[in-house]
Amino acid sequence: MQGRQVKIEPAKRQSDSTSVQECWVEIEGQKMRYVQTGAGPPLLLVHGLLGGLFCWRFNVPVLAEHFTVYAVDLPGSGLSRALPETDCSMKKQAERLLQFIDQLQIQDVNVAAVSYGGAVALFLAARDAQQQRRRVRAMVLAAPVNPWSKFSSGRIRFLSTTLGGCLLRLAMPFSRPLHQVALRRMYGDPKRIQKGAAKEYARLITPPGIILSLRNTLRSWRRNVEALRAAIPEIKIPVRLVWGTRDGAVDQRSCAILQQHLKNSSVTELPGVGHLSIEEVPEEFNRIVLDFFLHPDPA
Repeated sequence: MQGRQVKIEPAKRQSDSTSVQECWVEIEGQKMRYVQTGAGPPLLLVHGLLGGLFCWRFNVPVLAEHFTVYAVDLPGSGLSRALPETDCSMKKQAERLLQFIDQLQIQDVNVAAVSYGGAVALFLAARDAQQQRRRVRAMVLAAPVNPWSKFSSGRIRFLSTTLGGCLLRLAMPFSRPLHQVALRRMYGDPKRIQKGAAKEYARLITPPGIILSLRNTLRSWRRNVEALRAAIPEIKIPVRLVWGTRDGAVDQRSCAILQQHLKNSSVTELPGVGHLSIEEVPEEFNRIVLDFFLHPDPA
């Protein structure tokens, strides 16, 4: 189902904005928003926790020059509202994305994902391999959540409890002054944060229902992260891991271990960059994606 035209504003160094088509698809009774633009091989973009397709605003215009780009709001994120009982775990989101690919009847899909979305993409590729469908061609993962990073594990464990969830729900309406602080911690160089970014992220995480979806995700977090240990060896497609050396959210030291378990993978290190390389250094990230996916043999 197609909707209105929307604008994704590129970085200031780009000359103009790129018009994209806002669409909706229903999966298991759950409406999921996505935008589609460009032409060429399919490229699926998967955002991180408390993110949305807004996170790819600096990437879509460039990537759409070479690919048919599909950027999604996962259920429980962005404008894809979810009922309180909706399963927003990593594994379930991966299953939804497989159904999304099937409904749109696309194949040989390239996937770019970040953080929590990277873990979703790992489950996606592993499940696709188990089903021997070969819907996913290759992936670029920016600092994907994985079993070997222990950053924030204590905080996630607490927030997944009943007490932690209650505190999160009570605190969120008053959290706007902290959004800029939180965003700065995601960057290696906070000077690279674009004006208005914190305000836009606040719009993503403050609507009613988002906290329930977040709590749903956090409750299954540890179980899903551990399940990745068994899922990752199933993945045989080419994978490029992209990591900033100043990542404070997902431990860069886990990258080497993850690469060992991904038999067809390579690594690009970004000196001085934080967790959100897709936003902090979009030109460099876009170049990595284009070089990797457009090469005849991205491995």
